Amino acid sequence: MFFFIGGVQPRTITLARVDRVCTVCAHPEICQKRVDHYVSLFFIPLFPVKRGTPFWICENCNTEYDDFGAPLTAQRLAEKMVCPHCRRPISADYTYCPYCGKIL
Repeated sequence: MFFFIGGVQPRTITLARVDRVCTVCAHPEICQKRVDHYVSLFFIPLFPVKRGTPFWICENCNTEYDDFGAPLTAQRLAEKMVCPHCRRPISADYTYCPYCGKIL
């Protein structure tokens, strides 16, 4: 009896890294990535089938950006924000920063 284990699996490729500050978590670097799909045999990717479109993402908070540097989802900005005084990520429903104690 012979078993064939194969299929198509996604693979994320980092294309570039840019020294741009993330507007959500203040991480100093964002990356340009692309998700390609490969035909795999026994979980080893053999050759590409479909090439994905490039996108910009912060690896710290997973916020995606467009080509102009604006976040793609406004919902993620509402969930987290950065304290303007200490630059630490906090939840948007706080009135005072839990780290430095200053009013937001």
